[in-house]
Amino acid sequence: MVTGGPVIGGAVPAGARAPVSLSPSRANDFMQCPLLYRFRVIDRLPEKPSEAATRGTLVHAVLERLFDAPAAERTVPRAKELLPGQWAKLLQARPELAELFAGDPEGARLARWLGEAEALVERWFTLEDPTRLEPAERELFVEAELDSGLRLRGVIDRVDVAPTGEVRIVDYKTGKAPRPEYRDGALFQMTFYALVVWRLKGVIPRRLQLVYLGSGEVLTYDPVEADLRRVERRLLALWDAIAHATATGDWRPRPTKLCGWCDHQEHCPEFGGTPPVYPLPVLPSQRSG
Repeated sequence: MVTGGPVIGGAVPAGARAPVSLSPSRANDFMQCPLLYRFRVIDRLPEKPSEAATRGTLVHAVLERLFDAPAAERTVPRAKELLPGQWAKLLQARPELAELFAGDPEGARLARWLGEAEALVERWFTLEDPTRLEPAERELFVEAELDSGLRLRGVIDRVDVAPTGEVRIVDYKTGKAPRPEYRDGALFQMTFYALVVWRLKGVIPRRLQLVYLGSGEVLTYDPVEADLRRVERRLLALWDAIAHATATGDWRPRPTKLCGWCDHQEHCPEFGGTPPVYPLPVLPSQRSG
């Protein structure tokens, strides 16, 4: 059992909380490594901003704001013009992002990074034509409670609704499209969103679309009810495992190649570290080992 010393009874420390809902990213965290999920959701350990993740946030913001303009003005030059302003807004909202380029007095790294973001935005125009799109929703927060009580939530990049009422869910990815053998994992997030929309609106999205700006590819999938029921069963089983780990304090690391990118190696037993004291109460009868 990896706990760092659980609290037996008593008050829960400020900031600590038991999981109350599930999002695609947190579900992926638990499947990747239960201890990583604990660090992010329960301990809420800080993580350093990364250039790649921040670039993705910036590109998403530009693509969202581009649709504020009339259709005829949704051009490559207009999108590029949005980049500096959206970067300034990100810095204002999250001042810690300035650390990314703290050692760049001449601004060369920042300029290169902004150029990479610009290239991703430009590539999007080769994959979709924004002058022919009128999204029903952008950056849409969705939340639904299943019959079991499990609450699902997330943010959908774009929702398109056809005149016939058919719904398309679109997600932008700034990385490269996965190889065919890994596409089921890539579609997990989209079927998650499709399930939430189905439970909220009673409508199964006609199409799920992943737009990979890093490689210039578009991956689509047309879900059916059986797909959504299958992902619902998977999420319920996952939530049961999360609830068990929460109650017992048993969060085990799962070493993979992804460990090299983890911010929490100093707290991970796999790297000789010790997790923080487990901040949630653990009933003596539930303790293992």
